[in-house]
Amino acid sequence: MSADIISLIYIFVGIGLLVYLIVGLKLHNIIALLLAGLFIAFAEGMPITKIVPTVEKGIGGVLSTLALIVIFGAIVGQLMTESGASQQIADTIVNKMGRKYLSVALLIIGTIFGMSMFYEVAFLIAVPLVLSIAKEAKIPYMRLIIPTIAGATMGHSIFPPQPGPMALVTAFHADIAQVYILGLIVIIPSILCSGILIRRFIPGLDEMPLGNVMKPAPRKPANEIPSFGISLLVPLMPAIIMIISSITKSLTSKESMTYKIMSFIGSADISMLITVLVAMIVFGYARGKTGKQVTDTLTKAIKGISNVLLVIAAGGIMKEVIIDTGVGNIIVNMFAKLPVSPFILAWLITVLIRILTGQGAVAAITAAGIVAPMVTIMHVSPVLMVLACACGSNTMTLMYDGGFLLFQQSFGISLKDTFKTWGALELVNSVIGLLVVLILSVFIH
Repeated sequence: MSADIISLIYIFVGIGLLVYLIVGLKLHNIIALLLAGLFIAFAEGMPITKIVPTVEKGIGGVLSTLALIVIFGAIVGQLMTESGASQQIADTIVNKMGRKYLSVALLIIGTIFGMSMFYEVAFLIAVPLVLSIAKEAKIPYMRLIIPTIAGATMGHSIFPPQPGPMALVTAFHADIAQVYILGLIVIIPSILCSGILIRRFIPGLDEMPLGNVMKPAPRKPANEIPSFGISLLVPLMPAIIMIISSITKSLTSKESMTYKIMSFIGSADISMLITVLVAMIVFGYARGKTGKQVTDTLTKAIKGISNVLLVIAAGGIMKEVIIDTGVGNIIVNMFAKLPVSPFILAWLITVLIRILTGQGAVAAITAAGIVAPMVTIMHVSPVLMVLACACGSNTMTLMYDGGFLLFQQSFGISLKDTFKTWGALELVNSVIGLLVVLILSVFIH
């Protein structure tokens, strides 16, 4: 058996060990990721003096890129919730589009929440609002939950500055403006299929019971919540800033002051900082909150996201081990000989890691270490590679996935019904997204 095959086997054993530690031994994700990364490092023959620096580099690399982004996203989500901005977005879009287009309205709401907040935050904000809408409209709740979650999961998986896509953009050196533009082309058919069409094929959808964990959201009076324009503008600010920055940079010289200023403002960290400052003003101080109250909101948001942030950082360990041992290049060189599109290969690799680890952001970060060499070796569009991996990180999951459990436990439904709803919409999202990427690859190189 060749050394390359043995190296590949060690990777699968390491991922299998990770699954066993998390699912079988119920070990915390951070410890499990560290132990699995160490196993791969030792198995691949990494010098013992290099292992600790690699681990530190993996954690530090992810934290340096994503820590502020995740924290700022949680803060914006918390401020939107407490101020009633989320309620304003939901109410206005639903009222404008009416009952006939209610599902499309919820697709839009879910996508906006998903791209502007961390997924768990978006879920916990959106679901009570949707349950309120379902109760008022006298519509079976799951008919409205599916389009909302379809939009939220896809928006979170595809668009920066969310952790997964941001890590992919950084690894592949992709243009953020193009990721947004082509991502929009990818997401529209994906969420229409996973959020609306799929409901026709799910038996018993209208009879699914609702547990007592999630309840309709308490409503704020209309005169106490921000305007629709401000409520929508703030969560979309990072995307707007980064797109404007990218377009401006493409029209100016790299030596010009304009280019340097736009590079600074258009970075993910600074665009998110600007968004947080605006959110603190319009959703906090302008609503009559004191400095202490705004600070308490920020502290609450950071506490709520700390565990998720550390798990994502720990995912960087395996990515860095795969890069430093050279296994990523081995995998790429092996797959490069297969008569299969590199986008399908990248998608399959990310899907496999997502299913095995149960973490979308971790899957994207780990896959980035394996897939990055494909961009140059196979001469493919880095933007489309970002989208292929992003779609792969948002796929059908098993019982140990946080998103799966959040969905099941929140509604108190059975595992079977969770697979029929959450599992089906995630699978459709992922597959349709990949198909659109493949179509785009015919025209974009």
